[in-house]
Amino acid sequence: MSNLDRQAAVTVCGGRGFVVAEPVRELLSPRRVQLGGSTEVRRLLPNLGRRMVGAWAFVDHYGPDDIADEPGMQVPPHPHMGLQTVSWLHEGEVLHRDSVGSLQTVRPRELGLMTSGRAISHSEESPKSHARFLHGAQLWVALPDAHRQVEPHFQHHADLPTVTAPGLTATVILGTLDGTVSPGTAYSPLTGADLSLTRGTRTRLPLEPDFEYAVLSMSGEAEVDGVPVLPGSMLYLGCGRSELPLHAQSDAGLMLLGGEPFEEEIVMWWNFVGRTHEEIEEARRGWMEGSRFGEVHGYDGARLPAPALPPAPLKPRGRTR
Repeated sequence: MSNLDRQAAVTVCGGRGFVVAEPVRELLSPRRVQLGGSTEVRRLLPNLGRRMVGAWAFVDHYGPDDIADEPGMQVPPHPHMGLQTVSWLHEGEVLHRDSVGSLQTVRPRELGLMTSGRAISHSEESPKSHARFLHGAQLWVALPDAHRQVEPHFQHHADLPTVTAPGLTATVILGTLDGTVSPGTAYSPLTGADLSLTRGTRTRLPLEPDFEYAVLSMSGEAEVDGVPVLPGSMLYLGCGRSELPLHAQSDAGLMLLGGEPFEEEIVMWWNFVGRTHEEIEEARRGWMEGSRFGEVHGYDGARLPAPALPPAPLKPRGRTR
């Protein structure tokens, strides 16, 4: 998934000094961004008030969109480095192509996990023959320094483990939840889970007190720790929780995101995660010159040019503005 902003902003984040060490209830509102074709996304991270949740550094929620007579998602080839992309669908399908030769259609409740490592490029599109509705989330996970030069690769997992309780099914997308581990490769301690709740459910989800967490509402009406969270919004929860109260007023879908606070300070610009201005500058030059990131074969269209870098040097600093 790409950040298609033509005036790409610099985001500086990371460092434990800015983590909220106690439980909080901080409701984050989205920014609307056009993502090519007929897809508009609601961007929750990075946000004016919050840049990361554990290693989760980018969250877009989109749909449900009626694309029966539309092309749907059309994201041309573009580069990534220093991160993982997570594709997660509730409705529809997305065709993934990348520069290491992957060709995979990702369907609802299947994990599409791309690890960029040192460099990769990919495209994402709705297949020509596609379902009427498109609804999902696209997320990035920042890679820690020890792993950000790994060989780029793509993983697809159609069968994911679940944690269940009366009225709740939690699908473990990435990392761990209540001792259940996703088959997707994670490079730092984290949690990504899809929560399906039936109407009237009241339950408590076990959490790790050392993790920080947030909950993204995908659909329906639910309260998270007593706070109503509407679809397309996200509630930041801080750290220090051993459980999370949930109450569904209707059938509801949520995403739980969490992890150990990301200790390193990073620079995020356009589709790159690095540590210095020079790294970002070098990556942009490599993409524009057609080197380093490889080639995506089979996409019918031109690749995405990089926007201009801001005039001031990019500097890493803390997690909140």
